[in-house]
Amino acid sequence: MSWARVMAPLSGGQGDRATVAAARVLAEPFGAELSGVYTPADVADVMPWMGEGFMGGVQTTALESLKEAAQAGETNARAVMDACDYKKKQFVSLQTPVWAGLSAEARLSDLVVFTNDPARGRGPLGEAFQQILADEHRPVLIAREGLKIGGTIAVAWDGGKEASRAARLALPLLEKAKRTVILAAPKASSRSFDPAKLQSYYGARGVKAEIELLPDTGDAAPLLLHAARSVEADILVAGAFGHPRLQEFIFGGTTRTLLNSDHPSLFLSH
Repeated sequence: MSWARVMAPLSGGQGDRATVAAARVLAEPFGAELSGVYTPADVADVMPWMGEGFMGGVQTTALESLKEAAQAGETNARAVMDACDYKKKQFVSLQTPVWAGLSAEARLSDLVVFTNDPARGRGPLGEAFQQILADEHRPVLIAREGLKIGGTIAVAWDGGKEASRAARLALPLLEKAKRTVILAAPKASSRSFDPAKLQSYYGARGVKAEIELLPDTGDAAPLLLHAARSVEADILVAGAFGHPRLQEFIFGGTTRTLLNSDHPSLFLSH
């Protein structure tokens, strides 16, 4: 398996440089296209809140300010892409309706790359992260310090639908990894599953994986993070939002804990 297009949503802010650098790390080993997609705030989303007579002086000034900010952001994002010397790249600037354009770009990308802030709901790309992962069901990689291809990858496995999807979609990374470790706690789960089944699935595709059994008790997320650090994983592969998203939002959940960690980088799929 391989990837042909790696997408990097850009805001025109300071975080764009790190996003593009991470996307390059992921695209280059596959000879994939790096697509920088500028995702501005959508003026169309603001207009309905202005009420009747929205073309009055104050409202018109506000709209013009938004347009100017979007133009400045596009200039900044384009400059970051221009500074990247990766040859196989393209720059896309989304127009109204921005969210529809973002969905269309994500649907035709093999992987979408974010940094920590959007993944934690911070900054202008926070909603874009949620849209791409939870609504569009696209695989995302949250890039953190030390991201590299060809090292150790840990795969969180509980036999569920979300974990299965993530485990399959991460195969291009696993095929280039030096070491793959399946992390599982079968006795602690209400679901019956055998991690050896995933190990066999990977073996049939040329990926030799080890199995690391986690303790039978304790919260899943801290156990996964501790195990990932113990095997010195560069990337942790996991299913996202295994419970309804409203429940995850209110009660936290494994996904939220993983997003709030600082290491390793995360490959997530919902």
